Amino acid sequence: MKPVALLVALAPLLATAAQEPSLKHWLTTFGSSFNNLTDCSSCQTLVGDLKDVADFGESFLVEVLGDLCSETGAEPSDVCVGIMARGGPSTYHSLKNMKLGSHTANTFCANLFQYCEPDARPYDLSFPSPKPSTSRPPPSGQPPIEVVHFSDTHVDLSYETGSNWNCSKPICCRSYTKEDAPGNTSHPAGPWGNTNCDPPQRLHEDMLDAIADMNPAFSIYTGDVAAHDYWLVDKAEVLRNFNHTYEPIEKTLGIVYSALGNHDSAPAFQFPSDDINVPSQYNPQWAYEALAKDWFALTGIISVKSAREHGSYSAIHPDSNNKLRIISYNSILYYKNNFWAYTEPIEFDPDDQLHWLINELQEAEDENQRVWLISHIPTGNSDHFRDHSHYLDRIIQRYEATIAALFFGHTHKDEFQVSYSASNFTDRNWDTATAMGYIAPSLTPTSGSPSFRVYQIDPVTYGVMDYTQYIANISDPSYQTKPKWTPYYSAKENYGSKLSPPVAADDTGVELTPAFWHNVTEAMENDPSVFQDYWNKRTRGFDVSTCVGSCASNEICGLRGADTSNSCYQAPHDPGAMFSKRDEAGPVSLSSESFQEPECDHSEAASLFAKMAHRVRLMKRNGKLNF
Repeated sequence: MKPVALLVALAPLLATAAQEPSLKHWLTTFGSSFNNLTDCSSCQTLVGDLKDVADFGESFLVEVLGDLCSETGAEPSDVCVGIMARGGPSTYHSLKNMKLGSHTANTFCANLFQYCEPDARPYDLSFPSPKPSTSRPPPSGQPPIEVVHFSDTHVDLSYETGSNWNCSKPICCRSYTKEDAPGNTSHPAGPWGNTNCDPPQRLHEDMLDAIADMNPAFSIYTGDVAAHDYWLVDKAEVLRNFNHTYEPIEKTLGIVYSALGNHDSAPAFQFPSDDINVPSQYNPQWAYEALAKDWFALTGIISVKSAREHGSYSAIHPDSNNKLRIISYNSILYYKNNFWAYTEPIEFDPDDQLHWLINELQEAEDENQRVWLISHIPTGNSDHFRDHSHYLDRIIQRYEATIAALFFGHTHKDEFQVSYSASNFTDRNWDTATAMGYIAPSLTPTSGSPSFRVYQIDPVTYGVMDYTQYIANISDPSYQTKPKWTPYYSAKENYGSKLSPPVAADDTGVELTPAFWHNVTEAMENDPSVFQDYWNKRTRGFDVSTCVGSCASNEICGLRGADTSNSCYQAPHDPGAMFSKRDEAGPVSLSSESFQEPECDHSEAASLFAKMAHRVRLMKRNGKLNF
């Protein structure tokens, strides 16, 4: 071939090469961008870099971010590749269409790196009628009924007794390699679980047996079925998890009301609304329909049509004489790791769920019913989009007299949140506390001993009169022989005695109202030992970190922050990522650094960004940044 003809033939390839910088170029670019994260402006620069990569196509973006994850050691290479392969399509979609400096871009930076936190956008939520002058009904004085709350089961169907519990993956107790297999590891997992692992099937069934022995009036399950193997999970695995989780529940328990968890689809966390045009393989309709069948089997009374369409439903509890309505709504539409939610512009009301919720609450108010709202992600949690946290809180304020309580999971920890009619933090007092959110810890033991909760419920008002937390103490030497489910503490006994005036544990006339829980937060402020007691119980005494001074103040503020728009909580971060205090001083071992990540996220795409930024800064500090 003549030289001229050869150049003509190669021209398209040469042009592509000139347009598409090498992986080395992008690794260097992101190394600099992550290292220079100090404010909102530098975060927008990082978003611009990500958009530049996205301009070369989805596969190139996936390759670059997968390599950056591997090069920084944020996760093992196979985990990096798997995570980006599954999270890449939604990441690409959001970045490709994102506008620098927009509310969407600012929310992206705020949720991933704690910069550019935008105010909640104004949104006209129209209510069918004005707020009435009614208030919470007083306790009826009748003997309470018992209701059980369990959450975040995450049963690992690949759990293997004797396999390595001290592996390099996000979850262990599997034979990933020959060295991890039973008989080859010096860290063999016991038959009933380990704090580095999701639970085996037998632990889930043992918990259900313990609940059944209590013969509750009914139960609630606030979601998260699948295990934490994000880089491997597919539709077939999630459906198997649905079967192995819900079939024993149906077999063992009576009526159970459930909610959708962020893990309850594949790819995990990715729940586009109907108005976001996505390829069919990313449509979660199959998960909605599978769960609708399970939920209907557990109740027999829910609106299957609503569940199939949105992952939400409303039900009248059959033993309540038409007085208790339970509404389960899909909080994953407002979840920071749902990258489809960053579609430009962010939707005000994905799938019209907020308006559906208003209509259900209005109908309950008109029928003089009490309502329980159940969902997976607490509205005040930092994983929740700020816009929708604010909108939900406005709805809760409007229907405060109708809503008896809210029930959540997701954090894997024993927590709570209080809603207030006052938007100013200094005006949040016992008399402005309007709604109470109960956050139940998990079965999966990665944040402490496996646990479930038993509420004492007024059978007329459906207010929470007390609850007892049960645990199977995983630190007990006999645990691996057979877990023992025992009472851990009573809320009224533990916290009521610390109030002024105190509330007696046997005072059946006192409800655990929002005012009660606000007064508990005041006791925490006045007596550090009260906060420390809460802080210890939060993880059932497991791996309790030090939290004093500003840490304690911020945590107490978070308990009063059901609307994240009004919360004074500040997420701890070194510029650009979340660092532990130990990492701020100077050079540290890259193999032993501490990265603070949400319990239920571990290393999916969104938290992986922060983890990569964290690793880049450590590598830079230690002189090991070679790209």
